[in-house]
Amino acid sequence: MSDQRRTALVSVAAACVLIVLKLATGLATDSLGLLSEAVHSGTDLVAALLTLFAVGVAVRPADRAHPYGHGKAEHLAALAEAAILVLVSLFLAYRALGHLVGSSESRVDPTWWALVVVGVVMVIDVSRMAVSLRAAQRFQSPAMQANALHFGSDLAGSTAVLAGLLLARAGYPEGDSVAALFVALLVLLAAGRLMRQNVDVLMDRVPPEAEEAARRAIEGLEPAVQLRRLRMRQAAGRHFADVVIGVPPGAAVGQGHAAADAVEAAVQNALPESDVVVHVEPQDETALRERVHAAALSVPRVREVHNLLVVRVGGRIEVALHLKLPGELSLDDAHGVASSVEQAISRAVPEVSSVQTHLEPLREPGAGRTPAPGEVEADKKAVLRIVKEQTGRSPRELRFLQTDEGLVALLTLGVDASRPLADAHALASEIEQEIRRAAPGVADVIVHTEP
Repeated sequence: MSDQRRTALVSVAAACVLIVLKLATGLATDSLGLLSEAVHSGTDLVAALLTLFAVGVAVRPADRAHPYGHGKAEHLAALAEAAILVLVSLFLAYRALGHLVGSSESRVDPTWWALVVVGVVMVIDVSRMAVSLRAAQRFQSPAMQANALHFGSDLAGSTAVLAGLLLARAGYPEGDSVAALFVALLVLLAAGRLMRQNVDVLMDRVPPEAEEAARRAIEGLEPAVQLRRLRMRQAAGRHFADVVIGVPPGAAVGQGHAAADAVEAAVQNALPESDVVVHVEPQDETALRERVHAAALSVPRVREVHNLLVVRVGGRIEVALHLKLPGELSLDDAHGVASSVEQAISRAVPEVSSVQTHLEPLREPGAGRTPAPGEVEADKKAVLRIVKEQTGRSPRELRFLQTDEGLVALLTLGVDASRPLADAHALASEIEQEIRRAAPGVADVIVHTEP
């Protein structure tokens, strides 16, 4: 017989003894408080039997029909116990209020031996609460924890009944009804707490502390992995984690498997006896850049993001980018925006280990004009020559603008439609550099490529 089942059997025996003691004494003394506690102990018996059944089911290993095991049987039992407690507490409150408002008369006879019986009951309550608490902590059992909470409410109820009997002996018979009402409210509060906790588990609500512990464990791995998804649930004190990670697309199968093993070990170290399933996917560096870019633009007052650099250094991902902010911001405010951008990127893309930002003012539109042909004749010849040398044809369009920053060349090139974008960009960059060298009077060159 398992220790959990042995603890549950002790609870059944204790509940039977308490029912007999409370019921016999309550009937002999007409104490509503003791009768209420007898009914309360009757729910203890039902709860202990449910726990005995639930523990017997919960310890069964996983099978084809129940691949996650049978741990939720304990939560079903605890929920049933809470429902019984609600009904009993409402009945007890109804009887107690009837005595207090005068619709029925309290005829309690608080004899000395009734006080002795309540004292014995309190000793039993303390002992079985301690046994259940130790078992709940040892086995991480929700059903045992529910029992311990229930027995704790019994102890408080027994204390209230003792106080009610003492008041009745002092000439205040209403004290017994007040004690019964207190027991009813106590039971109702305990039942509500039990129902909320176990409904959360049965509805697979995410355990926030466990999820945070698992996330920290994964993010602390070296070398770092890309955490794409983390889903968690719990049952019978055991956590189940569903993890999706990204690894570099060039990683071998063995490397991906080693990363999955590292994630599983990290989560199990943070949450002992957890069940962890890890799925490995190749990282998409393009999607990574898009996520970083979107995270940066999500911060208020960021007007533009450019020169975004995403590099992998020793297994970690570092990001550098330029931010354009309103020019009227103070340096202190601009620094605050940059810090917010760094935090936003770290939250949205947790695999990024470092973010470096460069701040630039957002310039208002400046004045410009179209220069006279004679002003740019030499620069125009240089541009046409370079384009002809690089592409074998003349540009589709070439024009110049004179701005506050200097002369700007606007150049449109026709490129083979089947040519990769990377090659077209490299060609444009090479032409831009050649123009800057050959025409020092040109402050900026903007090259547009089209098929």
